Amino acid sequence: MPFTPPETFNIAGYFLDARIEEGRGDRTALLSDAGTVTYSEVQERANRYGNLLRDAGIAPEQRVIIALEDGPEFVYALFGTLKVGAAAVMLNPDLKPDELEYFLGYTRAIFAFVDHSSRQGYEHAPPATRHLRAMAIVDDPEFSDRLGADSPKLENFPTHRDDAAIWLFSGGTTGRPKAVLQTHRSFANTTECYGKGVLGMSETDITLSVPKLYFGYATGTNLLFPFSVGGTCALWPEKCTADALFERIERYRPTVLVNVPTMINQMLAHPEAAKRDLSGLRLATSAGEALPAELHRRWNETFGVELLDGLGTAEMWHIFISNRPGDVRPGTLGKVVPGFEVRVCDDEGNDLPDGEIGWLRVRGESRAIGYWHQMEKTCQAFQGEWYVSGDMVSRDADGYFTYAGRGDDMLKVSGKWLSPREVESSLLEHPAVGEVAVVGVTDESGLTKPHAFVILKEGVSPEDPEALAEELKAYVRDRLAAYKYPRTVTFLDSLPRTHLGKVDRGALRE
Repeated sequence: MPFTPPETFNIAGYFLDARIEEGRGDRTALLSDAGTVTYSEVQERANRYGNLLRDAGIAPEQRVIIALEDGPEFVYALFGTLKVGAAAVMLNPDLKPDELEYFLGYTRAIFAFVDHSSRQGYEHAPPATRHLRAMAIVDDPEFSDRLGADSPKLENFPTHRDDAAIWLFSGGTTGRPKAVLQTHRSFANTTECYGKGVLGMSETDITLSVPKLYFGYATGTNLLFPFSVGGTCALWPEKCTADALFERIERYRPTVLVNVPTMINQMLAHPEAAKRDLSGLRLATSAGEALPAELHRRWNETFGVELLDGLGTAEMWHIFISNRPGDVRPGTLGKVVPGFEVRVCDDEGNDLPDGEIGWLRVRGESRAIGYWHQMEKTCQAFQGEWYVSGDMVSRDADGYFTYAGRGDDMLKVSGKWLSPREVESSLLEHPAVGEVAVVGVTDESGLTKPHAFVILKEGVSPEDPEALAEELKAYVRDRLAAYKYPRTVTFLDSLPRTHLGKVDRGALRE
């Protein structure tokens, strides 16, 4: 049920300090290639990070960038930032120069935690966008010496439960990302409702994540949720591949795997998939993108691990619709997470009957403050208690939701709504297709038609690509209504992706 914390509330205390107060200080909090770290050690290190920020003159509510690979230092930096009442701005450490320039100017962050691999971009950012007063290079020996001089004791700043705790970024798959100001209250509420209430997290759980910690989905499921109950999270900095993931699963023996459809597809395509040991997992989660029913079916057949697809947003922090252990219906998002309320509405905000596709509206105690420097979009998206999502869904009579797509991705073809996900799911059933994205393209007559971008399975190399493209069009025509088949099929080696790893449908349309 909804969790309303006291007015004075800092999530560094809720997620970290409370574990030491409960006598769990000696429990393993972090696993990494460097070894294990206990909760007491995390607290001590986070306190030093916080004192370093205070020494640097960082005040409550100011922004601190954390642009680090997944590892213990990321965790120390995050909790140290929260402890002093500052707002953490979590960024991909591998941002391209133009992306970094945008985030530096937009967030006006005045301090950054980086490492040697990313420091150059921050040091050479244009002065007009660079508000940074100082940086800490966390893998520099001088930083370790400096940190060692700081006190391991720190009293948390008494933040208000509705102060901004972490800046998340939302941009769908088009345009510049918008900063979503999320509160201390939100992170605790979703942890109680979804992390504990649906996933059933406990101190015996070990989590391992495909997405990295700067992505809010992983921040929750692979750090905050296990920390809320004294569990353990495994961290690894390298880019995720199927080989690397299988190796980490077998090494760390996680009980919860935090996954995304793209990697699920890559795991299933691995030549030794059926031989890999996933027996330690009690469940896996999927979010970030729609999970096609065909992928879900193949996952169940290959691994036999319960896979929970769900839907969440930065604006309502994390998952609010989900399948749940013992109640999984492949091809759906599951049911509303207790503590949230979801409606399916038409363009005027009227409720639609079961079975019809409409706009998703959700309310609960995890609603964000709004978008930074985006008042018009804030007013459109946040209407009273309700967040009006750009997602389109349908609900059946049993309360299960099915994802149709982003509103700006949905297509009106021949006067009828078409969900790109439906076409993608059909194409994924073809034995030659490994990955696919379908977008709407306006033709010379001004009409919108579906176009498919396909990555072939490894080892598939057609002698006649045009003939295969025609075969794929016919494959969809045989299975779906005639107006839904893709008018063109383009073969690619890879799909363009956003800074969060989602398919960049805007780039495909262009």
